[in-house]
Amino acid sequence: MPESTVQNMPLLTDFLPTSVKEMKALGWDYVDVVIFSGDAYVDHPSFAAAVIGRTLQAAGYKVAIVPQPNWQDDLRDFRKFGAPRLFFGVSAGAMDSMVNHYTAARRRRSDDAYTAGGRHGARPDYPTIVYSGILRSLFPDTPIVAGGIEASMRRLSHYDYWQDRLRPSILADCDADMLIYGMGEKTVLEVAGRLAAGERIDMITDIDQTVVLLPQESSAVADDDNIELHGFEECLRSKRCQAENFRHIEQQSNRFRGAVLWQRHGDKVVKVNPMSPPMTTGEIDASFDLPYTRMPHPRYRGKTIPAYEMIRHSVNMHRGCFGGCAFCTISAHQGKFIASRSKESILREVRKITSMPDFKGYLSDLGGPSANMYGMRGKNLDICRKCMRPSCLHPRPCPNLDTDHSRLLDIYHAVDAVSGVKKSFVGSGVRYDLSMHPTGDKSVDAVNRRYNEELIERHVSGRLKVAPEHTSSYVLGIMRKPEFSLYYDFKAIFDRVNDRAGLRQQLIPYFISSHPGCREVDMAELAAETKRLNLHLEQVQDFTPTPMTLATEIYYTGIHPYTGEKIFTATTPEEKLAQRKYFFWYDNAYRPEIIKSLHRLHRADLIESLYPSRRFNVQGYYGVARRPGKDKSRK
Repeated sequence: MPESTVQNMPLLTDFLPTSVKEMKALGWDYVDVVIFSGDAYVDHPSFAAAVIGRTLQAAGYKVAIVPQPNWQDDLRDFRKFGAPRLFFGVSAGAMDSMVNHYTAARRRRSDDAYTAGGRHGARPDYPTIVYSGILRSLFPDTPIVAGGIEASMRRLSHYDYWQDRLRPSILADCDADMLIYGMGEKTVLEVAGRLAAGERIDMITDIDQTVVLLPQESSAVADDDNIELHGFEECLRSKRCQAENFRHIEQQSNRFRGAVLWQRHGDKVVKVNPMSPPMTTGEIDASFDLPYTRMPHPRYRGKTIPAYEMIRHSVNMHRGCFGGCAFCTISAHQGKFIASRSKESILREVRKITSMPDFKGYLSDLGGPSANMYGMRGKNLDICRKCMRPSCLHPRPCPNLDTDHSRLLDIYHAVDAVSGVKKSFVGSGVRYDLSMHPTGDKSVDAVNRRYNEELIERHVSGRLKVAPEHTSSYVLGIMRKPEFSLYYDFKAIFDRVNDRAGLRQQLIPYFISSHPGCREVDMAELAAETKRLNLHLEQVQDFTPTPMTLATEIYYTGIHPYTGEKIFTATTPEEKLAQRKYFFWYDNAYRPEIIKSLHRLHRADLIESLYPSRRFNVQGYYGVARRPGKDKSRK
């Protein structure tokens, strides 16, 4: 190995300890916090266990991480550090464990992107529940704090697709004393500080972005600052109660300063404290500037962690998303207000990447939850502080939204000027409805046109992925996505820039089948529309209900939480397959069934659109169309 490469490799002591031996090597005799994570330990700002661990470390706490503990043996992984001075942290990892483990068809996945070697089986179903139960049995007096996506999205009663039932708040199902939801740096520091000051965990009930389970008599009287939701038992009896709850939950999680939510569970009540205000630039810079090695722990040497391979040479520039898509949980976890890093912080991270031994000059992504929301906010923040809209883009972009892409272009130019960077790509999803929106300000509109052109010409790695999701106006309305005609407009820009620059790049659209509101005929029309575009779709997904999304609430209740309207949703395997097959109209294996279905739907016009110059019977066999009077023998 070249000497320069060896010099750039981090030492074992550069990581947070994962064993007692590593702890001793740091000169520690104890730890303040032990974090149990369902993911492999990657010391990188895209992996939550590393972020929380480094945040606590920077505040002076001694933190250990136990990645993917064995829950099926003698539990030595759970015992090895003993009881920490302050608390145990438990997290399922960067994904909900059930999304990680099962497909939309509820089949077990054969791999796990967050495990070394991609192997499956390194974590249980519902690790938050399993890990906290084991820790409570071994260390009954030590506080347990749950966090991560799984806990965050299950903080109140929620529909579990894989068990096909309504479940209570995860706090009612697990042995954690407290739940931290959303992005937890500020919250975990306050929890640690108050425990270190001698407060008991059961007395800490008022910290932003925490959830606690209290005696029923602790409930507050409903007012402007407190909302009493329908109790869990009420929601079990009435799906309409669950739908009504969701509207409050989504609105409050998207407010600049939300109300406290209360939900009864038997003789207890779940208290959800409001989300913290958006992080300032200084606060988010402080998190990303922590001394990450940006590499997997040496225990995985020689093994590949697929999720890390995807982001190792990428940079996340902001948090939050104001798109409010019905099937997405980003705003429920990160909020809709954008917290952007400074240009200086981004450039510091880029320079770190250029010094990595395997960096060849290509940044795989300059992005975020949505690639082109960096630096955006309301023009008048007083309006934003009162707003409860879940989306700033649907049904049309908010007139108070500053959509100026100049700050983003400035970042692109500065990154491309860094020594060692040959090319920077944008791999995150681009909201073209944002960059194409006419603002009425000629200078802003000109900048945004230039953004689209520079994005396409300079920052596409051969293929640009976008997400129109569907072609039906009705379905897109439920999804909170723009009209499909906007895709045609963006494609025209894409094709024009490619022709001018002599490029042969592809525009790759994502689509979803079986989304609430979508019927089989909508998918048939999608097939005809995509054929007109000469698209053989590859980026497709059958809708998967995940906790705390608008689409999941509609799927489970059959009711739109905001209108009370009953919405059709494909729920059976047969209904889902009937929709999904239209993605593959070009595959001869699907042709007979598609033809049969279109006859049943009385849409012979779509048969002609998909398979022109053919005559089909209901079995899907065809003959070449001939002039009247000619031989009609079948092929």
